[in-house]
Amino acid sequence: MSAQQRATDMGLTFEPIEPGYLNLCTKVGNLLMTSGHTSDLKGVLGNGLTVEQGYEAAKDCAIKILRSVHDEHGTLDGLRVVKLLGCVYSAPDFTDQHLVINGASDLYHELFGKTGDGYHARSALGFAALPTGAAVEIEAIFEIT
Repeated sequence: MSAQQRATDMGLTFEPIEPGYLNLCTKVGNLLMTSGHTSDLKGVLGNGLTVEQGYEAAKDCAIKILRSVHDEHGTLDGLRVVKLLGCVYSAPDFTDQHLVINGASDLYHELFGKTGDGYHARSALGFAALPTGAAVEIEAIFEIT
């Protein structure tokens, strides 16, 4: 089953996100590179927000990224997830950023395959603040195969 079909079966839809100040997804050669996409959830992980809430916020970012990628490429088929950069608005002693960003990685594994096109490199970092107070921001690189 294709990634596009799996996404449809999961109930994901791909209405374009209204562009803002920057390009949400740009094509360079055979790569699609996204801007950071922020979660709707606001707040600080480890200071009021749980890992589980952060996981869902990362998934929200991953879905937004897919909308931007779909808008640029026209489909999720023929793509390989190359790299994610996950940023987590974190309390100073919070060290579970990797568990938060698993929300995005797990979704991409489900759509593209954990050992195939969804197997990606990733960084998960803690930040003192993120734009608009978002709990999570993620950017991604996809290869057009």
